[in-house]
Amino acid sequence: MLAATNRPDVLDPALLRPGRFDRHVTVDRPNQKARLALFRVHTRHVPLAADVDLDRLASATVGLTGADIRNLVNEAALWATRHDKLAVDSSDFDFARDKVLMGPKREEVLVGREKRMTAYHEAGHALAAWLLPGVDKLHKVTIIPRGRALGVTQLVPEEDRMNIGESDLTNRLVFILAGRAAEKLVFGEYSAGAENDLVQATRLARRMVAHWGMSEKVGPVACHVSNDHPFLGRDVYEQREFSENTARIIDDEVSRILHDAADRAARLLSDNRAKLDALAGELEEREMLDDTEVVAIVGPAAPRRLPAEPPGATAVQAARDGRTDT
Repeated sequence: MLAATNRPDVLDPALLRPGRFDRHVTVDRPNQKARLALFRVHTRHVPLAADVDLDRLASATVGLTGADIRNLVNEAALWATRHDKLAVDSSDFDFARDKVLMGPKREEVLVGREKRMTAYHEAGHALAAWLLPGVDKLHKVTIIPRGRALGVTQLVPEEDRMNIGESDLTNRLVFILAGRAAEKLVFGEYSAGAENDLVQATRLARRMVAHWGMSEKVGPVACHVSNDHPFLGRDVYEQREFSENTARIIDDEVSRILHDAADRAARLLSDNRAKLDALAGELEEREMLDDTEVVAIVGPAAPRRLPAEPPGATAVQAARDGRTDT
């Protein structure tokens, strides 16, 4: 008997005892080599132009599953067919990747103050990603509404990563909150467009404190909740193995981390206000910028990885403070 599930955490322990199933195989997201093989499989019946580099596509689709890659190839082929092409070229794959990663374009068009505020919001994200080490590489930034978002800043990991350090996580929080910080800096108020940013930042900060022990007050303690009855309602059966006082400390630490990240984002954008204005202006005019165009506007990006120096060294402290040499 062969069985598969996406929720091994809800299986009855009796099914997982020795002898029930001879072999357990965990299928994780594919690495670069596996993605290349998947692209070769899904494009074997697709006519490809000479400029299509499957190895480059595999390197630029970190995190995609086999189903995502198949969908990407199908979207590229459909887009090429609509334009009466005899072969699928690299521009078709670029369009398909943007659609898969950022969502389909919507019919709405931003105008006036809403467009300018969205341009500054996305420019804040893009500039933070450009200046902070440890954040994934900026690929594209757009204020064309896609999916449920008014604008999107697309990052592409340069490599498959199995682990991440605290400094990279704090820089990622600064990136997430930089769009909101740009709105406050320029317009003196926040907009409702930062809702998803706040959800992502809060979830990440809580995992840093409760799951990964990245808080001095909480210490090396796993404080995440367990749920033994996921189909009966999380609110009813959610179980905690820590006290109310610890829960209050966790909430305080999550709030502190988020406020520190928001303050760093505000300082970073204030110190680089000229670059923020230039980037937002170009984004408002062109509506979409890629990494090569961002280089021409604000200069070269900060290195993606910090040099290997001991904790407390100048480079590490600079990354925590949001300082760069650019």
